[in-house]
Amino acid sequence: MKMRKKTQKQKDEAPAPYVSTPLRHSFSDSSPFANLFKSIASRLPSLQRNLDMAEMDAHAPEFVKKSLISALFFTIVLEAIILWAAISAGTSALLLIGAALLTTVVIFLTMFNMGINQPKLKIIRRGKEIDKEIVFCGRHLLIELRSGVTLFDAMLGVSEDYGEVSKEFNKIVEKITLGVPSSVALHDVASQSPSSYFKRVVLQIANSIASGSDIGDSLEAVLNQVAKEQIIQLKEYGQKLNPLVMFYMLFGIIIPSIGVAFMIIVFSVVGAGFEAIGTTLIAGVFALVAIMQFLFLTVAENARPNFDL
Repeated sequence: MKMRKKTQKQKDEAPAPYVSTPLRHSFSDSSPFANLFKSIASRLPSLQRNLDMAEMDAHAPEFVKKSLISALFFTIVLEAIILWAAISAGTSALLLIGAALLTTVVIFLTMFNMGINQPKLKIIRRGKEIDKEIVFCGRHLLIELRSGVTLFDAMLGVSEDYGEVSKEFNKIVEKITLGVPSSVALHDVASQSPSSYFKRVVLQIANSIASGSDIGDSLEAVLNQVAKEQIIQLKEYGQKLNPLVMFYMLFGIIIPSIGVAFMIIVFSVVGAGFEAIGTTLIAGVFALVAIMQFLFLTVAENARPNFDL
């Protein structure tokens, strides 16, 4: 009896057979809006693929449901704040109802759009993380191959310590361990990767396996090409940063400084009301400068290529 229980437990813990797409439990929803969720998901054909690439373990209808609920919650909260502010300001009832209807639709659609596009943001973030380490990870892989290590052992060696790139190679190793041919595993993982650089490296390895050519030579060639392209992107970023810095110096430092000095001179001559008006204007200028600095830093940070060479 104990042996039978142990055998049953081993069956439950056995790995699932390989399929080219991730295994999931079927989506089931007994709510009256289940057909609505499926209908919206069917109108977004790329949503399921984006969820897979973002490594978000969810079905498209389920994710649509969560996005709708989240959008409805934030809409109710923001509408309550807006109505409270409008009532406190003594807004007329007719204007209040019209504004409430308009803002409700706008806020709900905006929040739903932000929620449904969350996988795309995660895909972009994952792609940048992969691009950051792909050259270093590829060179490690190349050194392993040059030293006589097999391709499987080399990929196993880089399946850690390289962030998102290691996760991608770990997927390849897992598929090969389950009995998938190396070229098929490489193609499957490359098709689901958000990084174009990773796809090029992995597909080059797969093509070398299919053609029987030396993997090391092919890998070295594609890594050199990727490194050159990343250097070009860094140079282009430096060129784009020059006019951006000039714009920031003009509107974030020079004009506010001259404006504040001019206001101090004017209000010192006028005298009356300087404390009431002049202080408010200066505070507004400082707030504007703070916003300009925040926008500059945000744009400069987002535009910078996320890799080091």
